[in-house]
Amino acid sequence: MTVGVIMIGSSHDAGYNEAVADAANNLKKVNGVRVITAEQIPETNAVTDTMQQMADQGAKVIFATSYGYFKYALEFAKKHPDIVVLHQGGYQDGAFPSNFGTYWGAAYEPVSLGGMAAGKATKTNKLGFVYAFPISQSIANIDAFQLGAASVNPQVKTYLVNTSNWCDPVKQKEAVNALSSQGVDVFSQHQDCQTTVIQTAKDKGAKVVGYHYDAAKLAGDSWLTGSAWNWTPVMKDIVKTVSEGKFKGSQYNANWIGTFANGDNPLELASFGPSVDKATQDEILAKKKDLSKKGSGIFTGPIYCQDGTELVKNGVVASYQDINNFSCLVKGVVGTLPAAK
Repeated sequence: MTVGVIMIGSSHDAGYNEAVADAANNLKKVNGVRVITAEQIPETNAVTDTMQQMADQGAKVIFATSYGYFKYALEFAKKHPDIVVLHQGGYQDGAFPSNFGTYWGAAYEPVSLGGMAAGKATKTNKLGFVYAFPISQSIANIDAFQLGAASVNPQVKTYLVNTSNWCDPVKQKEAVNALSSQGVDVFSQHQDCQTTVIQTAKDKGAKVVGYHYDAAKLAGDSWLTGSAWNWTPVMKDIVKTVSEGKFKGSQYNANWIGTFANGDNPLELASFGPSVDKATQDEILAKKKDLSKKGSGIFTGPIYCQDGTELVKNGVVASYQDINNFSCLVKGVVGTLPAAK
């Protein structure tokens, strides 16, 4: 079986796309599977062209792995019923064609754990978060990061900078410098590529919490922890499901979301850095265990927006669908959201 994997960025970005590339390389080791990859494909009609090229080479499964690929992937699936198309994003439910599905993980779960590490590490009580676009996933991650940090340090605040780009090193450096000038001493992000944010923060003597990929080696002593995608299990299982002729009506012919509670969240807690003491590690791991229980969640009310509006009622645990529809930043976050992309 031939499988296509499309990436928006470089397969060596120490971030989102490198995590995808790692899974693609692991798929190549599966007997009977041939993998075609394409990188640096923008969120335009270029995605459609790339999918067609892969189809012409015999691809029967195509993974379109960037957020903005969704509409192109769905349309392509409708026109090519003999090819199974998967979108990596998980932000939209609906009645999908029998050859289409989306997959993702409850990213905010490990992000909140990274927030705990940040809340413990900061000396200024100012955390920085550099994000690309005000999409639902970014909003959930920002909120979860602040909630996690505030759970161990009620005085902490998270300061935002928006880059309006998944990977723009110039804007990333400017963002870190601007936040550093405000006293931020721990940085996290929702960018595709991590290198510039990490290196700039490191040069400032700040700590970092990673996202998408375990960049402990890159960050060195600045590394606290982070969140790292392990796409291999779910992508292998999707390919297996297709090869067995069982995709239609399966869990993947829908909006599949991995979670801690189900034991299948593809976004895992990354390694701890040398400055994270055992007591902090134990506290974070205990929280991870708690989040793995059914009926538990980082978004447990009462939770309030910046303006005091109640976001989650007292005692209520917000569902993934609820969280995916959040449009406000929680108390403790400093900054505003630009208009959605």
